[in-house]
Formats: sequence, C-alpha cells, structure tokens
Amino acid sequence: MDKKTSLLYPKLAQQLEGKLLLREEIPLEDSLFDFLLEKNILTPVPSIITTLFTKICQRCGNRTKSQFAKIHDVNRKQVIWYCRNCLIMGRIIETEPLYRWNGQPFPWQKHEAACTWEGQLTKAQAKASEMVRRFILQQESSLLIWAVCGSGKTEMLFSGIEEALRQGMRICIATPRIDVVRELLPRIQQAFSAVAIQALYGDSGEKQGTSQIIIASNHQLLRFEHAFDVVIIDEIDAFPYHKDASLAFATERALKPSGTMIYLTATPRQKQRKKMQLKQLAHVFVPTRYHGYPLPVPVTCMCFALQKNLHKGNPPRAFIQWLRLRQNQQRQLLIFLPTIALTEKIASNLSELLIHEDVIKRPAEISSVHASDPDREQKISLFREKNLSVLVTTTILERGVTFPSVDVAIIHAGHSVFDEAALVQIAGRAGRSVDDPTGEVVFFHDGKTNAMIRAVRSIKKMNRIGGWL
Repeated sequence: MDKKTSLLYPKLAQQLEGKLLLREEIPLEDSLFDFLLEKNILTPVPSIITTLFTKICQRCGNRTKSQFAKIHDVNRKQVIWYCRNCLIMGRIIETEPLYRWNGQPFPWQKHEAACTWEGQLTKAQAKASEMVRRFILQQESSLLIWAVCGSGKTEMLFSGIEEALRQGMRICIATPRIDVVRELLPRIQQAFSAVAIQALYGDSGEKQGTSQIIIASNHQLLRFEHAFDVVIIDEIDAFPYHKDASLAFATERALKPSGTMIYLTATPRQKQRKKMQLKQLAHVFVPTRYHGYPLPVPVTCMCFALQKNLHKGNPPRAFIQWLRLRQNQQRQLLIFLPTIALTEKIASNLSELLIHEDVIKRPAEISSVHASDPDREQKISLFREKNLSVLVTTTILERGVTFPSVDVAIIHAGHSVFDEAALVQIAGRAGRSVDDPTGEVVFFHDGKTNAMIRAVRSIKKMNRIGGWL
C-alpha cells in the first residue's frame, strides 16, 4: 500500500465499513477502487443469487418471484434480472455485484461523558433508562420499551446511548417515518452536542452515513451490514415497517452479531405481545406520561350524513358543533382524514367555515399535508412554530411528532386506515406539554368500528395501570 492510500485508509474505513454498496454508490476513482479490490480490501458480493426454486436479492432479502423482473442489457446483449422490491434505493441487477469492506475496522471514538441533556427522568422513565443502559453494556440481544404516547421515550434512551459512546460503539436510531427522523435529529444533537450525528432519509442532503450516531429511515438500512453495535427501532409497529419484511431484514442485518437491538413502541402489535407473554422478548413497561397526567380519552361522535358530507367536500355537522364547544379555543387544531384526496378536498373548503366560526382570522392560518406533498417539511415546521392554527393531515402525523397544545379531530374515524394502533397514536398527539397536559380527541364516525372501541378501551386501561381511574 503506497503512502497516499495509507493516509486515506482511516477515511475509507469510516466511509465503507459496514455497508453493502453498488459501484455507483462508492465515490472513489477507478484506480483506487481497483486497488482496493486487488488487495481484497473491498470484496464483491453477488447482488442476486439464484437457487433451485427462487431468486434472492442480497440487498433487501426479497424472495418473492413477482418482485423480480427482466430488462434487456444492450451492452451485454442479454436479458438480465433485477429486484423490483428495493428499486427505490436504485436498481440492483444480477450482473453487477454489491461491494463489502473487508479491511480493518474503523476505531470509533470513546466519549467519557457525552450526554449534555440536563433534564430529570421520572421514576418510571429512570427504570426503563437503566434497563437500556444495562442491556447495551452487557451486550444483551434485544429489549422492548413499551411506553405510552407522551411518556418521553427519547429521553429514556440517553443513558444507554451515553454508555454505548463510552464503550466506543456505533449507534443507529431507525424509524419507519421520515417526519420522525426530522424530529429526532435536533433533539439527539442537543443531547449529544459533541458527537457527530447524521440523518439519512430519502430527501436528506446527507448520503454518506459516516458518523458515530446515525438517525435513519428504515429503508436507508438496506445499504448497511453489521455496521452498528446498537440499533434502536422507534415506532416498531408503524407502517411500513410491520408490513414490509425487507425492512425488518435490513434492520436486523445492520446490527452487528454481538450488538443490542432496542425496540420502542406505544402500541405493540400482536407479534410483539405474544413474544413478551412467552418471555421471548425482554421488555419494560412505562404506563404514565412524563408530566404525570393521564392520556386523553377519545370521545366518539356519530355523524349520520358523514359520507354525503365528505362527498361534497364538507366536514360533518357534528364537527362544526364541536368547534363551537371546544374547551380551549386557543389550542391549535390537528384534523386527520383517511386519504390524500379527502384531505385536500376538506382543507380547501374548511377555510371559510373556520373564519366564520372564529377559529382562524385568515385563510393563511390553515393548510393541509400528506406524504406526497413537496412542502411537507415546511408545513409541519410552520404548524410546530404556531404559524399555522389548523393542519389537516393524513396518517403521516399519527405518531412520533410533538406539538405542545393541540386538539385532535379524526373525521371518518371508521375508515380501515385507522386501525387500533393508529387511533391510539393519533389520540396521543394531544396533551403532550406540561403547560397543557390535557386536550380533546374526537372520533367523528358513521358507525363505531372494533378498532375505535379497542383504542378507547386500551387508553382507559393504560390510564388505570398508571394510577388514574
């Protein structure tokens, strides 16, 4: 190895260790890339392997036949297979390998006391925090933190992250929701101000992922392999993580074999509940919010002409009556609808109504947002900064985001997109601040669903366990 390559080696290790990348994702000149291949520092890995009965994508683990397709390679004059399942991360074809770092590992820095957060944990938070720290220190395989919405799950992680940094470990916080990545980044940066932290998600400017702490959407972990000593999965029950097996595959592969997986959720799915019951998954339960007040219990409100109103792009009459009777008219209003089309349609008609009802003063105080909205990040920031009074949204804001003082309305709460977990999470957006620990949550519906009944029952149960009758 020449002097120049020796000098570059630590940087290359930091950049490439723990990843599975296509050639186009490795920003090296051909001469240096070929040298690393020749020295076996980078090794090629087949991107798609063929077995007797199926093909397997080595990036996302896809084995479903319908998720593979053929294209004609003009240069090679042959038909080749590619994986459709992980196409969002760039096309992976069977004739182009992935590359894995095979050199010396990068020595991550040890931080003696990295946490700069000075807040105080509640007794329940402290118990969970100590378990996280102990599991990481002892390199236990996995721990689930089951904590109600607004319990302060992020703060429960700080002690464990600090312990990991003290040991020179690398940490990833992964979540299915991009908005959660954006919300977590400044909080983690503030809590660990001397540690390099990067956020990876589809539209993020950062693409390299070379910092000691990574906050990422689950899709980004498709490029990692045995990279992290600690992987924390926030909102493990959220879509698309619980529906897409390739995301669980990628997240588990991103963890080193000796590493620790920490799961976070307020609404564990049946799969996690069963594992906890069978003692196959260690867990800690936090039934109370950090400020000590109970979870707001949703009120259900029957709307007899709901479908007719929605078809015309109007909110139901019961919603208008509720607006007039809200207990605290100073709170912001978060309105959930089941589809993008309804969200845009209702939002465009609400402005005049809300001005008439004296909820807002001018049309600029209301907006709508959904997953395909190019101004999504900006609108959420405007609402968080109270430059918007009303935000009409799809389920993209059902979880992982905090607004200090809101009332929550779910219009058409009986729609199938609002399952029990979604309704519990949406209800959990209210009353999150110690300055306004209550808040109204109303399910507007044209017939109670099992999901609605179970969501209300679950919230009442959490409040009972937390000491509230």
